[in-house]
Amino acid sequence: MRAGERHEGVSLVSRTSVKDDPAPVTGSFEVADSSLRRRLSFTQLLLLGVSAQIGSGWLFGVLAAAGVAGPAAILSWIIASVLVFLIALTYLELGAMLPRSGAIVRYTYLTHGSLSGWIIGWAYWLSVVSIPPIEAEATLTYLGGKFPGTGFLTTVQGVDVLSWPNGILAGFGLTALFFVLNFFGAKFLAESNKWVTLWKIALPTLTFIFLFFILKGQNFTSYGGFAPLGVPPIFHAIATTGIIFSLLGFRQALDYGGEVRNPQRNVPLATIGSIVIPAAIYTLLQVAFIGAINWADMGLKQGAWDQLVKGGWADGPLFHALDSANIAALAALGVFLLIDAAVSPLATGWVYLGTAARTGYGLGVHRNIPKAFTRNNRFGIPWLPLVVSAVVACVFFVPAPSWYQLVGFISSAAVLTYIMGGAGLPVLRRTAAALNRPFRLKWYQFWSPVSFLAAVLILYWSGFSTLANVFTATFIGLPFFTAYYAWRRGWIKAVPSAVISIVFFALWIWVAIAGGWVLTTGGGQRPGGWPFPFYFVVFCALVIAFCAAVWVFSETEGRKHVTANWWLIWLLLASMLVGYLGVYGPLKHPVLGFPWGMVVEVLVGLVAYLWAIRSGFATDEIKDILAAAEQEAKPTAPSDR
Repeated sequence: MRAGERHEGVSLVSRTSVKDDPAPVTGSFEVADSSLRRRLSFTQLLLLGVSAQIGSGWLFGVLAAAGVAGPAAILSWIIASVLVFLIALTYLELGAMLPRSGAIVRYTYLTHGSLSGWIIGWAYWLSVVSIPPIEAEATLTYLGGKFPGTGFLTTVQGVDVLSWPNGILAGFGLTALFFVLNFFGAKFLAESNKWVTLWKIALPTLTFIFLFFILKGQNFTSYGGFAPLGVPPIFHAIATTGIIFSLLGFRQALDYGGEVRNPQRNVPLATIGSIVIPAAIYTLLQVAFIGAINWADMGLKQGAWDQLVKGGWADGPLFHALDSANIAALAALGVFLLIDAAVSPLATGWVYLGTAARTGYGLGVHRNIPKAFTRNNRFGIPWLPLVVSAVVACVFFVPAPSWYQLVGFISSAAVLTYIMGGAGLPVLRRTAAALNRPFRLKWYQFWSPVSFLAAVLILYWSGFSTLANVFTATFIGLPFFTAYYAWRRGWIKAVPSAVISIVFFALWIWVAIAGGWVLTTGGGQRPGGWPFPFYFVVFCALVIAFCAAVWVFSETEGRKHVTANWWLIWLLLASMLVGYLGVYGPLKHPVLGFPWGMVVEVLVGLVAYLWAIRSGFATDEIKDILAAAEQEAKPTAPSDR
């Protein structure tokens, strides 16, 4: 095997196939990666990351962010870029040390065991599988706004959403296209994506350059000042308007880590590059868009920042900004922008459907779902998780047929998973000190909690309504863990496993419906729902009772994994309460005003961080990788010939 192409973590002790047995043999946890093909270059990996970020976010995010924070949305992009870099710092070491396909999902299993791994993996999969539909929605919204005859759009409560049947069926068709593009391999995907990404970099750059010629200085200061809606919305915009959604694509370099050449060098470099390039483009676009706003053309009163999403530009902000200038050159660029309204989101959508497939693959490697999810087609693609991801992606068109409705959920679900970089790095420094680290993060004792708290704060800024939806969707995955994984591993016998799973699932659905706090319009509560104190107590009691029941009915190994998960339960439940009491909650007079809600959330995060690094342990998976590395390091016996 040539240098640079060795599959890290694949044991030489055993080459047996992965089996769904209670005690996999040494090497079987990571042997599935050996069937993946290391074909991606640094450039291809970098462009995958950039492409994942310059999608629908650049088409709609600038309007959504300005609608929440006004001109101060410029600061939102800058702050978010810094936070994403801080979050990524810990992953630079992890990605170089353990390049894996579906990496974000798999690191948690190595540090905190299977229950934490399942919760994070489920949340991550939900976030990535919902991105293809939001990218399809972006394309159809732009085209439907320009060509009403398509029948793609209808208006609900002042917001353009996909219509039935034209809009939603067209979304299904685009998802099918994403599936086909992914089915034929990562190299095919990367080659197709390369030229598209270069286009996606060039057009936003030209757009902000052209818009600078029609800047109106008064838009930055005259209508309520630079921060007309106050300081708290600057942070709220980060999590809810597509800013974080647009900047989290750096994970592509990690998720495709098992398919890249020389991953120890290329994964960290591609990760950094895929943060810096989009961050610069988006910030300049936000400046240009705010300066180009024409209130009369939008049909809005001057300074009506909070009405931008309902204004006349909502179905195509940048196209309308160019078109309203009545300058021939800008109008010509607007034509290319319409083309890009199809190209950019579609390219991002097909990249993320591939990411969803690799996330399912990662869950299969760790046995949370059947082994069949780790099998690859002849192009080296995990085909079954690709099929499942495409089908589930189509489901998201129904409850959230609008880009503006879906973006907050995706952002928060994704950020939830990024806490694991800060929590996992110190644990692996302790449990896997012998592993080779091509990139070693200096002063990790400082950067790890900073990375962790950056993700925790973004969660808080998401607001209570978004957190209620994300946490409800995350915890609904718990019974699947008990019914399949815990039982298959022999932790729990069949009868208690089935009872715990069925009872929790039924009660959880009941709480979600009766509580009235999830899947609501405008982030409020449905009439007749439970008062929050009662809802929160029942919410917490169910989650804690589930984990306690798994602990009680499990044997020793299962209890170890449950114990290592309590810090995560604390973080999610406490954050939900702080979110309700803070300025991003539904209370007219918040108990935790600005910035005290942030201060309390940081304290919650610090407790969780210290608890997390103490709870981490040497899992079977990391022992397996260490054993493989030790075996490979042994000198080869001299040949008899």
